[in-house]
Amino acid sequence: MPRTSRLFEAIQTLRAATAPLSAERLADLLEVSVRTIYRDMATLQAMRVPVEGAPGLGYVMRRGYDLPPLNFDTQEIEALRVGLALLARTGDTELQRAARRVTQKVEALHGPSDWLVVAPWGAPRDDPALGCVSIAALRDAIRSEHKLELVYTDADRAETCRIVRPLAVIYHIDCVMIAAWCELRSGFRHFRSDRIERGTVLETRFVG
Repeated sequence: MPRTSRLFEAIQTLRAATAPLSAERLADLLEVSVRTIYRDMATLQAMRVPVEGAPGLGYVMRRGYDLPPLNFDTQEIEALRVGLALLARTGDTELQRAARRVTQKVEALHGPSDWLVVAPWGAPRDDPALGCVSIAALRDAIRSEHKLELVYTDADRAETCRIVRPLAVIYHIDCVMIAAWCELRSGFRHFRSDRIERGTVLETRFVG
């Protein structure tokens, strides 16, 4: 995350907090080192952002500090909430985190009564530690136009190894699909992420 974006996220996180946050907690939320948090807090204080605290004590934002407002009407808020809820159900961890950050920003400006009651956050289904393929890694391969080697199991439980050229991620309510050119089948195919047993980003690139 670029430093400017990280400082902005730090401000938003502190504004949303109801109690002081330790440097360790901030480091975990922003996915950086504790030393980086110390530097960022010092930078914000030098910029006259009302951050109070010090290493070992935790940090808190003084009340009253605000950023330029986001003005949404009721229908726009409903659209955001429904969209964020649907996004959460994709199981894409990276996008879930981004959606939570958007939620925090909007909730800081609008009361709970403005929000629709929707389904809770979905469980991540793209954690490699749980044996799942990383959807974030697949999206990165699409952006950088790198080929993928997929070990894929079809509906009949037949397993194949394929080299594909990933072109798009398609989010459905119950699954995530990868649209790609399959070199094995010499044609365009859609691959369900929950049937990808293993996905490896290759060094070989292609022209999309």
